[in-house]
Amino acid sequence: MNEITNILETLDYGPAPENTDLVRAWLERHDGRFGHFIDGAFRPSGGTFDVFEPATGRHLASVTQGTSADVDDAVRAARAAQPGWAALSGHDRARHLYALARHVQKHARFLSVLESLDNGKPIRESRDIDIPLVARHFYHHAGWAELLEDEFPSARPVGVCGQIIPWNFPLLMLAWKVAPALAAGNTVVLKPAEYTPLTALAFAELAADCGLPAGVLNIVTGDGSTGAAIVGHGDIDKIAFTGSTEVGRIIRRQTAGTGKFLTLELGGKSPFIVFADADLDAAVEGVVDAIWFNQGQVCCAGARILVAEAVAERFETRLKARMKTLRIGDPLDKCTDVGAIVHPVQLDRIRKLVSQGAREGAVLHQTDAPEGCFFPPTLAVGVEPASTLAREEIFGPVATLTEFRTPEDAVALANNTKYGLAASVWSENVNLCLDIAAQVKAGVVWVNCTNIFDAGAGFGGYRESGYGREGGREGMMAYLSHPEPKASGTEPEVPAPQAAPGGGAAGAGIDRTAKLYIGGKQVRPDSGYAYAVAGGGHAGLGNRKDIRNAVEAAAKASAWGAATGHNRAQILYYLAENLSARAAEFEARLRAAGSGVEAARGEVEMSVRRCFWYAAQADKFDGAVHQTKSAHVTLAMNEPVGVVGIACPTSVPLLGFVSTVLPAIAMGNCVIAVPSQLHPLSATDLYQVIETSDVPAGVVNIVTGMRDELAKTLAQHDGVDGIWYFGSAAGRKMVEAESTGNLKQTWTEEDAARNWMSAEGQGRRFLHRATQVKNIWVPYGE
Repeated sequence: MNEITNILETLDYGPAPENTDLVRAWLERHDGRFGHFIDGAFRPSGGTFDVFEPATGRHLASVTQGTSADVDDAVRAARAAQPGWAALSGHDRARHLYALARHVQKHARFLSVLESLDNGKPIRESRDIDIPLVARHFYHHAGWAELLEDEFPSARPVGVCGQIIPWNFPLLMLAWKVAPALAAGNTVVLKPAEYTPLTALAFAELAADCGLPAGVLNIVTGDGSTGAAIVGHGDIDKIAFTGSTEVGRIIRRQTAGTGKFLTLELGGKSPFIVFADADLDAAVEGVVDAIWFNQGQVCCAGARILVAEAVAERFETRLKARMKTLRIGDPLDKCTDVGAIVHPVQLDRIRKLVSQGAREGAVLHQTDAPEGCFFPPTLAVGVEPASTLAREEIFGPVATLTEFRTPEDAVALANNTKYGLAASVWSENVNLCLDIAAQVKAGVVWVNCTNIFDAGAGFGGYRESGYGREGGREGMMAYLSHPEPKASGTEPEVPAPQAAPGGGAAGAGIDRTAKLYIGGKQVRPDSGYAYAVAGGGHAGLGNRKDIRNAVEAAAKASAWGAATGHNRAQILYYLAENLSARAAEFEARLRAAGSGVEAARGEVEMSVRRCFWYAAQADKFDGAVHQTKSAHVTLAMNEPVGVVGIACPTSVPLLGFVSTVLPAIAMGNCVIAVPSQLHPLSATDLYQVIETSDVPAGVVNIVTGMRDELAKTLAQHDGVDGIWYFGSAAGRKMVEAESTGNLKQTWTEEDAARNWMSAEGQGRRFLHRATQVKNIWVPYGE
């Protein structure tokens, strides 16, 4: 204990323990045993598993292991409650969410202490960051409930939502998922992490206290098998998962073809970029918040520090000195900076990965840590970009430091990862920061700050960090559905192409076989085969290698995404002009394929109109400026998905191609399109229109052939960032399942569901699917 007589000499902290009496009394009141919270009440505990305090290893409680029967009960309760909850006015739902926010605030200290006991994070973080943000999310989404009919007039709730949350921010992750779900009129079955279920159970008690209707919120505790039962349940309409990329892949595959809505917030390996003109002291403090906050157990932790070569030595020296001042120990001490690792299993994983990095040549700089479930803050230098410590998500207080010379080097190193969740950029030159922010592949970019969150801004990743957003307008959209067209009858069969002689006559005159269109050139299919198409003529039978070549061409044309919306609009208007000039040609092609005179004329005219509509939208589908934290402005920018594969509709060969390809390229994507398998020549006739309209080479690539075979290749290709598929039920399931390799975004729909000649054939929903939101946090008003 510091004495007053010497405290000014030592400048050391004395212990400042947090009182845990109320929390332990609450645990005792429940006899240290908890059942599930289903239909507004706690069930008797069944077979249980134990929950321990990470910092001491002491037993906290026994919690029920959820079974499939328990999940069934919870889903039935949620399904029964959902119509009544959705039928409430937005104002009435807003009152409930407001009450939840107030109850969280009234019990903030209790929840903070319980969270730190259960999770091991410092009480300062629970008290000052986590729990205030929990209340903020319920307040924010009370506002969305109030405004729902005005802001989302055609939307309706998804239904019953299954939600699975991680152990690193137990109550905050609950708020991120439960608040928008309830605001939208959905009901919830939520499974907290098995290591940290206690604050979710305490929240359930608060929900009952403040009068939330029975069945609206259901909490089922358990391990991964309980989560699997939720994911696989046939009466759940949406799955929202936060956790590892490996489990995210399993969920994507398990939900393939089920029609379930799905959002995934997965792993990360975020870059922390420090330029030579940065405020180095501020950046050092930023590293503390980026990687040693919550013991590095943060999906968006700035684990890869990239520093300009000119200041790398000075920065490293200051960072090492700052590391020595970090206080590691009791999470319930208000002076602690770094608390306990959540569980010995996680501690063992961190140790193994760090040991592997040391064997690969990394030089480790570490502070001291107490005995038990603690790991010292660690800085690894001499780390190659391909090494374990630079590639793998460690999920612990471990950072690497790598030097770079130019901004181009920094971007290359930052994007040298399969993830894309977040990034942090430090420089006194805001122009440089925003330039780098636009180039980094990440869903969130912090400028001269890090790990700042707010309910008013979306959070979520690119690439293998998942898809969907939580928070803000885009987070609300993830819990709303819009009327989707359904096929009125049986889906048409698409016969296999006939490539053998005798499959169809070419007709009188000089025979012409339509080639593929890849990288701005007409090319013969790699297979060497052509197939006969309806109405006479042949088209190339594309294969895996043709898709590979098309993806490479699309990747090389990525500058299209950096062009201004105005420039893209001019090219689309030019496309409309040239298509209109050759309308008679395209009408004749459609008539040859079986369309009547009026139908052919109408399809061509509507295709021209679609060109105009998407040209008009190219520079008008704006982002937003979110009101979030003081001294910051948060820019929500709509960015292209990247390389998009499109298996076009069958029935309207020209209009189906135009209606799906144009929204994608209007938003800056590059496309590999598989046109109607039955009538591909209407699309291949567009080659010359595309060429004469100044569309850059590689922006639109056309590969004809077997729809499902080519779609499977697109779904499996890691160079494809998104895939749209209009086809059979079996094909939709295949595309969603095969997309798990790089967790690409998918849009699958029944081939005959949409009336492409009507207003269903265009809209802002197409543009939303063609974009992903990047939230950039910029200092403002400091």
